[in-house]
Amino acid sequence: MNMSIWLPLLILLSSLAPGLAIFLLREESHALRTGLNLFGAVAKLGLVAWMIWGVFHEQVYETRWTLAPGLDLVLHADALSVLFVTLSTVLWLVTTVYAIGYLENAPHRSRFFGFFSLCVTATVGLALAGNLFTFVIFYELLTLATFPLVAHKGSPEALRGARIYLAYTLAGGMLLLVGAVWLRTIAGPLDFAQGGILGQIPGLDPATLSWIFLLLMAGLGVKAALVPLHGWLPQAMVAPAPVSALLHAVAVVKAGAFGIVRVVYDVYGVEFAASLGLLTPLGAVAAFTILYGSVQALSQDHLKKRLAYSTVSQVSYIALGTAILGPLATIGGLVHLVHQGVMKITLFFAAGNYAETLGIHRVSQMDGVGRRMPGTTLAFTVGALGMIGIPPVAGFVSKWYLGLGAVAAGAAAWVLPVLVASSLLNAAYFLPILYRAWFKTPGAPWQPAQVYDGRLETTGNLLWPPVATAVLALAVGLFAAAPYSPLEWAELIAEREYRQ
Repeated sequence: MNMSIWLPLLILLSSLAPGLAIFLLREESHALRTGLNLFGAVAKLGLVAWMIWGVFHEQVYETRWTLAPGLDLVLHADALSVLFVTLSTVLWLVTTVYAIGYLENAPHRSRFFGFFSLCVTATVGLALAGNLFTFVIFYELLTLATFPLVAHKGSPEALRGARIYLAYTLAGGMLLLVGAVWLRTIAGPLDFAQGGILGQIPGLDPATLSWIFLLLMAGLGVKAALVPLHGWLPQAMVAPAPVSALLHAVAVVKAGAFGIVRVVYDVYGVEFAASLGLLTPLGAVAAFTILYGSVQALSQDHLKKRLAYSTVSQVSYIALGTAILGPLATIGGLVHLVHQGVMKITLFFAAGNYAETLGIHRVSQMDGVGRRMPGTTLAFTVGALGMIGIPPVAGFVSKWYLGLGAVAAGAAAWVLPVLVASSLLNAAYFLPILYRAWFKTPGAPWQPAQVYDGRLETTGNLLWPPVATAVLALAVGLFAAAPYSPLEWAELIAEREYRQ
């Protein structure tokens, strides 16, 4: 078997095949469903590890099908796709363990885990997409796979949130499709290439390219939750906690942010996009979104909604790094793709633990919860401090490189105030939660949502995933300079993008 051809397809099938099988299982087939979930997640992790080694040594992995003349479906691995695939694969495994515990006594588990696997398959597909056509296909499949997950509870509130999510994301997908078709019409096949492809094609009208860029950014900006296209994200918080974790840390918002990176770097080319004057507006929207999301988070008493607006803010660091010309800012934006995912999934796991164990859904209910659930609250604390940007947690590394990149690019006058203001706002909406949790006296007794055996603060399947991701958030900050770390991988991508 020629693994340079088959490896991308095998990575895709490692979640697709178990997901399709899970749909056919009866609800009482708990052991088989768990086995299929874990087998797929572990197999994907092993295959991705193989790909990491090969791509680092510039091995080419590509699977290509010609659907029509000039129209190919392409799975291709490069350094950027591997960064996103690795994040998705590692966090999928952890989320699978968490979801198994979270949904242990819930109905419709086969349906949930079937769509759960399809969601990860679509995420990996768009990460490995080798051209804009393939990216659009998997981008739309991601929307369809996540809609049933958002609506999973079936309550009127869940169905309303899912309809809002679907309306926003389908509209965004349509804009992306129009932009992609228009660009394909004037520029020919759109295979992603480091350094971009449009700058090498003579005779393209700059005004037309600018309009197409606007369409593409609007389509991607919906899933990336750029203001004013972010309205679906707080509404989608009616979903179960594992779904919220997927939406914020692994799949949907990261798909939008990753798409922005792909279009800027590997379609337009960052230097060509800058010459067209396209990066400044993108940076302005990202900066506004960073501050807007943080301000909105301040007034949210519902814990998951506060975290949702935090995501609106934090994901835009990726777009901001993309919009600042220069390798240092690129490194900051790309490494935040990983760091934000690890920290945010920790926060949503912890929020799910509070809700499932003690029925806590609001910040105002969290007085003294650190004494009752110290492991969960310690994990939440690590994630929150990382979001603020306090060393040595991973978030500090991202903000440091974004600041260095702004100085190097001559954009310090407007970028540094945004980063400082954002960090202060992050502190303003996270530190009061930590103070309540650790230092305030509990009020009325909590009513446990479920009964546990008393050995742990909650079930092991719920406790260990946030503890593990909190340790990972610390590790990637403390050992940022280690071989194969997210930071080193971001440096590799930046070096390859700017050497073209």
